[in-house]
Amino acid sequence: MSAAMLTADWFLLGRDLYFRKFEIYSLGWQRDVNVNNVIAVAAPYGGPIAVRRDNKKLVKVQGSGQLIISIYSGSARHIKSIKWEGKPVVKIGWSNDERLICVQENGKVTVQDVFGSFEHTFTISQKLNSKVVDAAIFTNPQNFTGIAVLTEANKIFYIENIYDPKEKQLSDLPRVGRQPTSWVVISQDRLTEVLIAKEKALFRLTRDEHHPSSMLVADVAHEYTSIIKMAVSINARHVAFFTDAGYLWMGSSDLRTKYCELDTEMITKPKQLVWCGTEAVVAFWEKDYTLMVMGRHGEKMTYSYEACVHLVPEIDGVRILSATQHELVQKVPDVVQKIFRINSTDPGSFLLEASKQFQRRSHRADEYISLVNKNLGRAVEQCIEAAGYEFDTEVQKMLIRAAQFGKCFVSSIDSDEYVEMCRLLRVLNAVRDPRIGIPMTKTEYDCLSRGKLLDRLVTRGQYFLAIQIAKYLKMPEKEGSNRILVHWAKYKVGKHQPVDDEMIAKEIGDKLGYTPGISYSEIAKTASDNGRTKLAIKLLDYEPRASEQVKLLVDLKEYKPALVKAIESGDTDLIYDVILKLRGHMTMGDFKLLLHEYSVAIALYIKYCKEHDPEALTEILIQEDDFDSQAQQHLIASLDEKKNWDREMNVSSALKAYKVKRNDLNASICEETVRLFKHQKTFEEKLKKQFVGKSAHDTCRELLLMEEFKLAEKFKGEYKIPDKR
Repeated sequence: MSAAMLTADWFLLGRDLYFRKFEIYSLGWQRDVNVNNVIAVAAPYGGPIAVRRDNKKLVKVQGSGQLIISIYSGSARHIKSIKWEGKPVVKIGWSNDERLICVQENGKVTVQDVFGSFEHTFTISQKLNSKVVDAAIFTNPQNFTGIAVLTEANKIFYIENIYDPKEKQLSDLPRVGRQPTSWVVISQDRLTEVLIAKEKALFRLTRDEHHPSSMLVADVAHEYTSIIKMAVSINARHVAFFTDAGYLWMGSSDLRTKYCELDTEMITKPKQLVWCGTEAVVAFWEKDYTLMVMGRHGEKMTYSYEACVHLVPEIDGVRILSATQHELVQKVPDVVQKIFRINSTDPGSFLLEASKQFQRRSHRADEYISLVNKNLGRAVEQCIEAAGYEFDTEVQKMLIRAAQFGKCFVSSIDSDEYVEMCRLLRVLNAVRDPRIGIPMTKTEYDCLSRGKLLDRLVTRGQYFLAIQIAKYLKMPEKEGSNRILVHWAKYKVGKHQPVDDEMIAKEIGDKLGYTPGISYSEIAKTASDNGRTKLAIKLLDYEPRASEQVKLLVDLKEYKPALVKAIESGDTDLIYDVILKLRGHMTMGDFKLLLHEYSVAIALYIKYCKEHDPEALTEILIQEDDFDSQAQQHLIASLDEKKNWDREMNVSSALKAYKVKRNDLNASICEETVRLFKHQKTFEEKLKKQFVGKSAHDTCRELLLMEEFKLAEKFKGEYKIPDKR
């Protein structure tokens, strides 16, 4: 493949600033999608495409006319169609984790997954007093997806995280009697602002109480009356706006630095205006189907299409969705420029040519190697790095062969970088396959991380490919294959199908086994959430952690199995925990009947009640006909100094228990104690002094001290107190 062929899709936008536009996929959705009458938005990082009818256009509609949102992969493979049943939709878009966001005119936001399954909903603000007329979906510096809405009353509300929607309101727009003509959200450095234009006037709206809104003056040289379109770069550091005079202004987001002012020679408002990385802006005019790429140095490149196209900004380029093609416009990476640029003298370029000559069995290979002999290490690195930026597999192979060829001449070179790039290319080519349809670039892969790429495959149900990639990249099982298998199992139990629960549980158990790090309780919880309780119970049999088994069984109101699992574990604390939970969930009668089936459980419950719940213990002992223990409990209660008034009653109860048990000795002792209490109460009533709780000797001594000699003599005789005492 010649250098001219490799650079045929390149174009120059300034000194040594090359861009390229090339096809990623050939699309076959013409029968289903009329690109002229729809709004198409795609998720970042090569994500799926959502398509809906453009309500601003008159279109012949068949059927009820209900709004349908269709979701496609990057290669235009149909994934799902959603019938919209809510209020009119103002904006659709995607979050960073490929969740479809629909903003309605009443300020309500719904979040759905790739397959249109509802996840959650929230309202932007409770203070909305008018309809939402426009909305913007943005990414803040913390990489959370936020939403801002503009109401009919020209008020702007926003949230910074769709998973933690805390409403905020920006300062009011100055009342200058005109409606906003364009606006963009600028979120950087933990601060979210809005740049909004009212015809010629530019304002910055913030939440700063001291400077709520400020009018900005941009360095604009041409005459104009209105700013009709604005765009901000993904990193929020650059801004561009298009005026009604047909000029595009590019500069920093604070408007202090102007990059250029470009005459596009197009007066009408562009349908879309987006940044291509940080070096260029791409605009599309629907009137004559013109696409224009404009660089920061005032250069431009124009392309014509036969129908409408839709632009999708990415961190390193812009995806273009047309009726027949999915293309990518991006700045040519520096290392690719150095190798493929015509008349390049970089080491990588010479090494690539040497490799080509070697494959042709030409002696000129040695001449090229000698030209780069001192920089062979650098040449190998350039070829390896450049291969990662290429989509064409033939070009990838050509560069990898060149790197492999160059390695033969460098004895001290480290092959790890070469091996890692080969692995990365296989992964990227696998997800770029039209059957998967994720046209991710190397730059996006580096920003996204391999774990999140696996999440995207799992979301699409591509479990096998995700596991193969995880193993191929030698990821830890906890982060890779195990996590994917758990997702697969959750999908399996959440999918209602006419298959026996036992067969599904066995299939999951055979597939997952007892691999460390896999939580069957998590899978069982998903099954129970989907109303499949029997399947959840069967899955818990595979869970090695008794505490997790028991927790879910109690939640499922499977009390007996929960108690059995706790007892089988031999963990006393766990048994106690289960018993106390059961006592709170079950009726007392059922609770006691269940405990009596297991001696360990009743023994531990009795031990617990002795320390914390004497009344419950008494009830159990009565139910067990354990009269000795009943008596002991009554006697222990009688020793409580705080309950002097209950002592006689407690000892009397103990006496009755000993009599039933026919424990004559203890019964006689209790009888004597009751008789003593009665005498002491009589003394208290007569002498107005406390006697209850004292021994017979102390009672007699107290009577003598009070000079109640007759009472003391009589008491001494009844209790046979010797004279010596």
